[in-house]
Amino acid sequence: MKQRTIAEPASYSGVGLHTGSLTTVTFKPAPPDSGIVFVRTDLEDRPVIPATLDHVVDVSRGTTIGIGAATVHTIEHAMAAFVGMGIDNVVVEVDADEIPNGDGSAMPALNTILKVGVLEQDRDKLFITVDHPVYYRKDDVTLSILPSDELRVTMTIAYDHKAIGTQYASFVINEDTFRNEIAPARTFCFLREVKMLQEAGLIQGGSLESAVVIGDDGILNDELHFPDEFVRHKILDLLGDTYLLGRPLKGHIIGVKCGHEKNVMFSKQIKKVYMSGRPEAGLLDYKVTPRRGAPALDVNKIMKILPHRYPFLLVDRILSFEPMKSVVGIKNVTVNEPFFQGHWPDVPVMPGVLIIEAMAQVSSVLIFGENGEPNGQLAFFTGIEKARFRHTVVPGDQLVIKAEMVHFRHNACKIKATALVDDVVAAEAVMSFGLMQIEE
Repeated sequence: MKQRTIAEPASYSGVGLHTGSLTTVTFKPAPPDSGIVFVRTDLEDRPVIPATLDHVVDVSRGTTIGIGAATVHTIEHAMAAFVGMGIDNVVVEVDADEIPNGDGSAMPALNTILKVGVLEQDRDKLFITVDHPVYYRKDDVTLSILPSDELRVTMTIAYDHKAIGTQYASFVINEDTFRNEIAPARTFCFLREVKMLQEAGLIQGGSLESAVVIGDDGILNDELHFPDEFVRHKILDLLGDTYLLGRPLKGHIIGVKCGHEKNVMFSKQIKKVYMSGRPEAGLLDYKVTPRRGAPALDVNKIMKILPHRYPFLLVDRILSFEPMKSVVGIKNVTVNEPFFQGHWPDVPVMPGVLIIEAMAQVSSVLIFGENGEPNGQLAFFTGIEKARFRHTVVPGDQLVIKAEMVHFRHNACKIKATALVDDVVAAEAVMSFGLMQIEE
């Protein structure tokens, strides 16, 4: 089976459900292995935002991706349309900060694709093929994926309202079932939530034409597209959210009471189990062996190449390492850290400057040789830009620090680093280093 893109550019316009922004979206063909990327054409530097789990910045009432201040809200319906039509690579240009909602279904995006058709490309399609189960559970939400040679989704939802009650549906996902059984299912909300959501700055573009609205006594819209439209829309959302893995799935997903936040966390669980990096293609290779094994550099090797010592060595292990290209390291944060005595004893929070320091220490490993061998150089921190702190780090957390070389010359380099806790970005920055030769 070959990868696919849209045959030629095609556009549609409308109002965003949550922001109320008037937006035009244009789908454009993209080369093989480029994935799904969004471009904010209304911003001066036209920022490009890959539709991947690493770029999810919000999951309240929809899925939002972003880089820095540039965001695109409510991408899940368009993403589901790409799943349903088997599209692997496409550029999505938007001239505002939210995808048009239309009637709350995936039909606006689907009809735009159908208008111009799809194009088969000269590269094999790359799947995430599940051969052993992955489970996720939080409160009363459960999600699992089981081995299957096709993509099937089985969903159960339960609401304490007579208009919905308990609904169950199960579909093999292909172009035909998506077009006819899933894509027309609309998003829904309760009338009692509308005022609260609007006060929170959401559903500014909401109306009876943009969603199914449920009042105390029943559904306010004229009619439903399906008797079980609510569970079908939950399947639609799940398809869009799991496509943030960057590859189509082969497996049987079984979900109970799902939503965007849990869909994304479930996708991250799949990524943990089936992931190995392939940065040169800008995508991910997935395999069935869990990500375990000997570290690239243990703490003893780290201390041979970094001069830091207690209490200022903030790297416990280097998980993977490619000189001058990329590195992944970890810092385990415990309540025994000396800085917690003063920051703050009653509410212990890791200082932001020390998170940056840990990121800098992991980043400086990039200048060393293939096996982390000392080379007589040290990297001195000389500058920082685009630093953002997004979540607190507390005792019990494990910082996973990912860094990649941006620019290198013989006496200086620039490195982009991100610190994550449970796959959620805690901090990110671009750092500059001066390289100094040290006498033996």
